Amino acid sequence: MAHDDPKCTPEGAQGSTLFINARLIDPEAGTDAAGWLLAEGGTIRATGHGSDMPEAGQTVDCAGHCLAPGLVDIGVKVCEPGERHKESYRSAGLAAAAGGVTTMATRPDTLPAIDSPETLEFVERRANAAAPVNVLPMAALTKGRDGREMTEIRFLMDAGAVAFTDCDHVVTDTKVLSRALTYARACGALVIAHPQEPGLSAGAAATSGKVASLRGLPSVSPMAERMGLDRDIALLEMTGAAYHADQITTQRALPALERARHNGFDITAGTSIHHLTLNELDVADYRTFFKVKPPLRSEDDRQAVVAAVRDGLIDIISSMHTPQDEESKRLPFEEAASGAVGLETFLPAAMRLYHAGELELPALFRALSLNPARRLGLDCGRLARGAPADLVLFDPDKPFVLDRWTLHSKSKNTPYDGQRLQGRVLATYVAGTCVHGGAA
Repeated sequence: MAHDDPKCTPEGAQGSTLFINARLIDPEAGTDAAGWLLAEGGTIRATGHGSDMPEAGQTVDCAGHCLAPGLVDIGVKVCEPGERHKESYRSAGLAAAAGGVTTMATRPDTLPAIDSPETLEFVERRANAAAPVNVLPMAALTKGRDGREMTEIRFLMDAGAVAFTDCDHVVTDTKVLSRALTYARACGALVIAHPQEPGLSAGAAATSGKVASLRGLPSVSPMAERMGLDRDIALLEMTGAAYHADQITTQRALPALERARHNGFDITAGTSIHHLTLNELDVADYRTFFKVKPPLRSEDDRQAVVAAVRDGLIDIISSMHTPQDEESKRLPFEEAASGAVGLETFLPAAMRLYHAGELELPALFRALSLNPARRLGLDCGRLARGAPADLVLFDPDKPFVLDRWTLHSKSKNTPYDGQRLQGRVLATYVAGTCVHGGAA
């Protein structure tokens, strides 16, 4: 049965789905070409580029639009337990599906922190019951994220934790961090850190420079990121742990990252879509939706980080989805909470990089899908035979003006409100089942 548009169909309809007339974006092969894809039993069975296509229970006509691996988003904050009014697993899952995100690795910075097997199991139960996409919980590296005592890493791994992080609470006691890294290496666990010198960055609302001075905002030097990364790299040299820097946002941090790679350390780095598409000038009218952590950087920094993604020095792009309610954002800029929602705007914002000629689609999806999946040891993020049929069908050229009130997230704190974006998700599939769909 052929569809003129990719509307959702019942799960498992006739057992297999053939996507035809697709523009296949394959980040593993580095290709962008017309073709077809067969999904069956929740996995990809075959792809091809000719007219010799297999039979299938149902057929989806992609009408020349892009079919790519679903996005794998590391660092999503879902506010359960503790602040469910800001975001629940149900609302986050719907936002993820609408944004083409098929796998979320969720942060442990909840109230209370996810630092015990019992809390982690609660999160897994809630996520599996409520979210239509894959949810992989991360656990805290130290108890209460207070940097004094490491968590039971092995027990938490057995309970399902995919990585360990204290998020933006930097562990200042280097002995505690070195012990945690040593133990994580023995367990084969991934540690995710927020490179920042906490003393310098405390209370900062902007990046130091002319913009912060003219606006009278408390600021932090880009060197704070470099200093935090240098400290962590020294500990990696000592412990040999697997390490991921959640957000590299400044030009000054890149040489240290490059040296660590050259020295063979098990280190990867990410950045946020907001730091790739916005800069410090966007806070000119004190709109607190543009207050994120770390603060938005200079245009030179933004361009350097985009180049690092293009060159593969920065591996992963994340939404760093951080819901905040109206009360915490409707405050003077320096007092307002940091963070922006990003699940639903993730792909349209990433299309800015494509339309500006800064990143081609295969390279973009390496950072959005393939590399984060590989870092977490997942088999998704690819269009290869046997890979999970986690897919996003999207029109990269469709323009629209974002209205934040239409977002599925409970919180509406997006910096893209009212902005013209280009790129619409048409349908999202998890294990071959359509979890979001609409007219082309």
